[in-house]
Amino acid sequence: MTATLGATPTIVLVGHGMVGQRFLEALAERGLTATHRVVVLCEEPRPAYDRVALTSYFSGKTPEDLSMTDMEFIDTHGIELYVGDPAETIDREAKKVTARSGQVFEYDTLVLATGSFPFVPPVPNKDAEGCFVYRTIEDLLAIEEYAKTATTGAVVGGGLLGLEAAGALKGLGLTSHIVEFAPRLMPVQVDEGGGAALLRTIEDMGLSVHTGVGTQEIVVDEAGAVTGMKLSDGSELATDLVVFSAGVRPRDQLARDCGLTVGERGGITVDEQCRTVSDPHVFAIGECALASDGRVYGLVAPGYEQAETAAATIAQDEAEFTGADLSTKLKLLGVDVASFGDAHGTAEDCLDVVYSDSRAGLYKKLVIGRDGTLLGGILVGDAEAYGTLKAFTGSVPPVSPESLVLPAGAGAPAQLGPSALPDEAVICSCHNVTKGTIRGAVTDHQCTTVPEVKKCTKAGTGCGSCIKVLGQLVTAELEASGVEVDKGLCGCFSQTREELYEIVLALRINTYQDLLDRYGRDGAKGGDGCEICKPAVGSIIASLAPTIGASGYVLDGEQASLQDSNDHFLANLQKNGSYSVVPRIPGGEITPEGLIVIGEIARDFGLYTKITGGQRIDMFGARVEQLPLIWTRLVDAGFESGHAYGKALRTVKSCVGQTWCRYGVQDSVRMAIDLELRYRGLRSPHKLKSAVSGCQRECAEAQSKDFGVIATANGWNLYVGGNGGATPRHADLLAQDLSDAELIKLIDRFLMFYIRTADRLERTSTWLERIPGGLDHVRDVVVEDSLGICEELESLMADHVAHYADEWATTINDPEKLSRFVSFVNAPDTPDPVVGFIPERDQIKPDLPLLSIGMRPTEDVLEGTAQR
Repeated sequence: MTATLGATPTIVLVGHGMVGQRFLEALAERGLTATHRVVVLCEEPRPAYDRVALTSYFSGKTPEDLSMTDMEFIDTHGIELYVGDPAETIDREAKKVTARSGQVFEYDTLVLATGSFPFVPPVPNKDAEGCFVYRTIEDLLAIEEYAKTATTGAVVGGGLLGLEAAGALKGLGLTSHIVEFAPRLMPVQVDEGGGAALLRTIEDMGLSVHTGVGTQEIVVDEAGAVTGMKLSDGSELATDLVVFSAGVRPRDQLARDCGLTVGERGGITVDEQCRTVSDPHVFAIGECALASDGRVYGLVAPGYEQAETAAATIAQDEAEFTGADLSTKLKLLGVDVASFGDAHGTAEDCLDVVYSDSRAGLYKKLVIGRDGTLLGGILVGDAEAYGTLKAFTGSVPPVSPESLVLPAGAGAPAQLGPSALPDEAVICSCHNVTKGTIRGAVTDHQCTTVPEVKKCTKAGTGCGSCIKVLGQLVTAELEASGVEVDKGLCGCFSQTREELYEIVLALRINTYQDLLDRYGRDGAKGGDGCEICKPAVGSIIASLAPTIGASGYVLDGEQASLQDSNDHFLANLQKNGSYSVVPRIPGGEITPEGLIVIGEIARDFGLYTKITGGQRIDMFGARVEQLPLIWTRLVDAGFESGHAYGKALRTVKSCVGQTWCRYGVQDSVRMAIDLELRYRGLRSPHKLKSAVSGCQRECAEAQSKDFGVIATANGWNLYVGGNGGATPRHADLLAQDLSDAELIKLIDRFLMFYIRTADRLERTSTWLERIPGGLDHVRDVVVEDSLGICEELESLMADHVAHYADEWATTINDPEKLSRFVSFVNAPDTPDPVVGFIPERDQIKPDLPLLSIGMRPTEDVLEGTAQR
């Protein structure tokens, strides 16, 4: 079949990786998809995905999560995408491309974005069973499968992907080795000092590193499977899985075959417009291109620039690519590594400013010109200042270089705000977005939030390393424009929720009125407060109750007036004025006797019953005066409040784990029960959900929870910040291979840090994306104790656990507390006449028309009483 060239000019894109997708977006932005036919030939069995985040697959992300291709975008712009059908030949004279399927496509413009292929050293048995490369999702799927029968893995190459691959093997439960021919890890990005700091930290994680040696031979058994490696120093390494990650080479064979000029060491030679020097109708972008400065760029940011340059040239706009910034900021095995500018100090007469702390695994080096210009730098172990330092590269910082690398207490490090950056400073390298562009998004396009600026400028939508600086710039620009950025909780308090939490904790303030009178806005002091701050402060006081000397019972005294509608009656208010009752079922485990009790209660009170998504049983249709009667029977049977009504821990789901499942590797039910009983009743800014899965199959859906736990052969992996609600978000891996004690300690810290710093009604997923530094900052605080507050966080949780009391049991044992559970205060024995029900599917449902006419139900209406 031949796709015939018609009146509409045709652009054929060969390759659909990250750079190829960016090229398509650039075409659409310039309106070229409306005037051209666009054909894409994709070799892999799936469209473009985030190869930079490839390793996150082993942290729980699915191939779908990694996808960068919005099929609605493809359809809207009429792009013809052929997945799994790569180009096989190019006939430049006839201007035709033949795909593997046999289809032939004529083109007016051809764009090659074929990327690169992994370099595998030419050693004996390199293709043996058990040898893999680390490049595509399919590679990772194959490694994951083979690792199930392996015990030891070795990675050839200690660069970016090599370290990620070694971490992935460790996460799969293998003893992991890294073999690097160079004398240090990451030789391209870091110098000897940085490599030494990185080495110490990685070895402390339990990985074995072999530097300064090469692989001589892969040793195999009689069946041809890997059993070991022979190294260049004469030693042997026992391993049954080998991953080659020794660099990449440009995929330029298609170009060679059709006579395009390629570089001596590979790469399709292009000019400043990314047009091939051999043929003006053919472009090359990304890792397959040898740019006009003689470089093949292996980073995604230069590839994006090339894609935009090619699209602009095709649109007959002026654009050129003459080189790119090679700055990188990475999180490798949990270690911050960054390099920017002239990191190795190749400039003439440059000077180094170095700070090193071997014990802490820190290494910071700035390269300074004779005139004080910041030329580049390397950061290992702490890359917090990367965004600001990179933006200052090429200029003279307003403070001394020493103050930029020294830690707190060793020279008062300079805190350079965004106002110190010049407008031409590049904030987002991935999309080449300057500070001036970001300022313009605020001042000219009325963007007032980081998400709005990201959408407007694309800043922060690549690797994400610029998000923190981006947020600072947006706030600073709004304030500079005269926009008052009021961060107060509400009209009663000028402080944020986080600041109010700190005030309550530090001063042991245990009443709302005391806090309002002492720290409220002038016009609010002495008043009654509002519906925003009252429940927020009530939650703060409840979460700190045992520590600050307040009552832990939310309906005691003043606390009762602060609660939301559900908390007023310790049950969930439903649409017809009735309530639902959800007893706690820790881990979803329940005895037959427990099931019978719940069934009998539901039958006797005429309640609607339903299994919840959190592995509990919900009983609907209770009148307010029936709640204590229902609770009494539940408590007598050993049940307690499930806190379905509160901003607190709801459930900890579980699968059956290793006790029953043949795939399980840990006792997930026991762990789920332990966690639910530990954190029950914990009041927080928003509801908390959790789950524990007994293996990587993830049947409990732990990665959609606020904190989720997945079993590994070596312990537990902890994920945080997930959400399965209206805005789904996969949780992020916080720590891995934890013991029971380590897991509980980190969850204690994480939850108390979240409660301490989150905004009102802010889920952990939103909090994790908003808090400056994001996941990295949270990990630094709760894992590394960077703020020195972990002991306090643990103490606060210990207070909660020690003083927990069931709210239902507390209520039914106190006649005074029971007095509030009536429909009418002046007629306590009279039920609400508009709360009625009608039958449906052998149960009941609310009689909603009854609400509108406001009359008592007729005799044929089920009233949901014990005398039904």
